[in-house]
Amino acid sequence: MDGYSLWAALALVLVVEGLLPFLSPTRWRRMFQQMLALQDGQLRFFGLCSIVAGLLLLWMVG
Repeated sequence: MDGYSLWAALALVLVVEGLLPFLSPTRWRRMFQQMLALQDGQLRFFGLCSIVAGLLLLWMVG
């Protein structure tokens, strides 16, 4: 992977992360408040699921 691919991937992450607050700020705020109520273990589980899904997607694409 070259430097351009890394920056392009980071740019896409920012675009995807910005979609929900831009399109529906009230829903995003509600979701964020619900995430704050989760225990550390629950947040880690969701983080792990996200990592695994991202790695699987990279594996399928590459």
